[in-house]
Amino acid sequence: MNKSRLKSYAPAARREFIQAVMDRAHFYGLSAKEAKPVTIQGDFAIIDGRAFPAAVADQRTKLEERIKNSSFDQVIEEIAYTWFNRFAAIRYMELHGYLSHGYRVLSDPDGENVPEILEKAQHVEMAGLDNAKVIELKMDGTKDEELYRLLLVAQCNELNRAMGFLFESIKDCTELLLPDNLLHSDSLIRTLVSEIDEEDWQEVEILGWLYQFYISEKKDEVIGKVVKSEDIPAATQLFTPNWIVKYLVQNSLGAQWMRTYRDSGLKDKMEYYIEPADQSDEVNRQLAAITPESLNPEELTLLDPACGSGHILVEGYDLLKEIYLERGYRLRDIAELILSKNLFGIEIDDRAAQLSGFALMMKARADDRGIFQRDVQPKIICIQEIDPAEIIDIVAALTGNSVESEQWAASSMEELQTEIETPLFSQQYQAGGESLSKENKLIFDDLRQLLTLFVDARTFGSLIRVPEALAARLPGIKELVTKASGSGNLYVVNAAEKVMPIIEQAQVLAGRYDAVVANPPYMGSKGMNGALKEFAKREYPDGKSDLFAMFIERGLEMLLERGRSGMVTMQSWMFLSSYENLRKKLLDEVTIECMAHMANMVMGIAFGTAATVWRKEFIPEYKGAFCYVEYEDIGEGNEPTSFPPANERNRAARRAGK
Repeated sequence: MNKSRLKSYAPAARREFIQAVMDRAHFYGLSAKEAKPVTIQGDFAIIDGRAFPAAVADQRTKLEERIKNSSFDQVIEEIAYTWFNRFAAIRYMELHGYLSHGYRVLSDPDGENVPEILEKAQHVEMAGLDNAKVIELKMDGTKDEELYRLLLVAQCNELNRAMGFLFESIKDCTELLLPDNLLHSDSLIRTLVSEIDEEDWQEVEILGWLYQFYISEKKDEVIGKVVKSEDIPAATQLFTPNWIVKYLVQNSLGAQWMRTYRDSGLKDKMEYYIEPADQSDEVNRQLAAITPESLNPEELTLLDPACGSGHILVEGYDLLKEIYLERGYRLRDIAELILSKNLFGIEIDDRAAQLSGFALMMKARADDRGIFQRDVQPKIICIQEIDPAEIIDIVAALTGNSVESEQWAASSMEELQTEIETPLFSQQYQAGGESLSKENKLIFDDLRQLLTLFVDARTFGSLIRVPEALAARLPGIKELVTKASGSGNLYVVNAAEKVMPIIEQAQVLAGRYDAVVANPPYMGSKGMNGALKEFAKREYPDGKSDLFAMFIERGLEMLLERGRSGMVTMQSWMFLSSYENLRKKLLDEVTIECMAHMANMVMGIAFGTAATVWRKEFIPEYKGAFCYVEYEDIGEGNEPTSFPPANERNRAARRAGK
């Protein structure tokens, strides 16, 4: 893969996509300064003297509302990124033959300048495509731009059925901002096709590298400053080298399998798996007592709590696939099982979550040709947050307690704000709902607690803890909300639609997993905004100095008993006095099974890092397997020339019997 080419292409593409989307917004009367009024005249919507189909009015209104709730620049950047992701996804699929009609959408297999789908338009069959309109435009001969736009929209709508997380219904407000002039010689699509060689699209990993390079300029803009919540992804995203991902996954989930099945052939397929060091008889006795005699592949779970573009989950897919095959499962059954039972991801950036879900769907499609035709979706949660001003109305709608809720709103809004700014629901609300039955009051209080938990959720992400008592009642809350969604009362249905994603993400956050593997975000306290800094002090006093340290703690909490957490982090947690309490906790409560300590620049960053696998079980006298990776140990492809590296530090350690 030519990463240098990607590194030069992606930042330039970001600027071009943003400009193209902004131009479309201006075309529809929207700018950072104003929103031109929309008037309806018969079948037309009139904007700034231009006539559009009447349906445009509704889309423009939704886009305007989205801008009001955020900002013009933020919405433009988000939609530009979404279109970039969609075009990159279509490019990957057309080169792998995954599109139903079999034609290329962005290019031509013979290198012609006109996309193949445009040349073959009259033969294209897609659900929802107006074939009569296609023929009409094709016969006209002068409306290729309009025809191509029609075909592209139809393609996105078809992919919506299989991957709605990336290809939302194109009739939403993003359709208005689909870039224009896509057939021009210097168009966004033509550049995407010409700037990246076809062979570079062979591995889905390319999407992760494109993601990192796409946001690189944004990262440069915000790094070293106090970071706003919406800029946290750009400030903290770092694509993990493939060998480190393999090391973490193979020595966490892979190690669990190998401890139970010592003769498994899986070991020969894990190039970065580390054999455990020789242990004393007493340690071996303890290990034997806690190692299960058998494992069910369908029950193994791996979570990435900061999944980015899905690199770790993709490696998890490959490993789980080998486990299933070893147990005799049919290949065509494995893909759905892995997506529906084994892999989980959490992210705070919509675009990254889109890529993560897409990457897993591409792995599944390679093994199961029919996966797009079934309702199989990756379990990737993009954290949603709640506006505190909406909590009262949502609770009122779902509990049928409008009178009491209005009284509670009048008397307790100040209390609600105080509760949000202090320990998250350390105590139940005392105000409101007094006249409810005991059962309904519990639901009333649970809803308030649940929703308040996710105020500022885009800032805190996976670090949010769901109290055990609330987690136990989530199924009951979900049942209530599910019934409410079918009530036919628009007020209640809208409330239910807002709450359901909150319930689902709470269930994932409250879950416990066999393996938690991540390259967590790195951000020192100087870069944290006020809300994040206060949250860190309150919730993670031992790891508050950096996000990565808080994720170390949180990752261990999210494990099943005796599960394994694998994370690549800054090395500072091992040395600095600010992490003394965290080190003590780790040494007293868990066991380090293995670590690859890495020198500056091994990960492409100017500080030392450590890839560590912890076991959620304290085993006194356990001997971990440690190695040191120097920059000189990294060869072509950014991978070690041998592993563990044969450098002088490791040779000296072996000579000393360590």
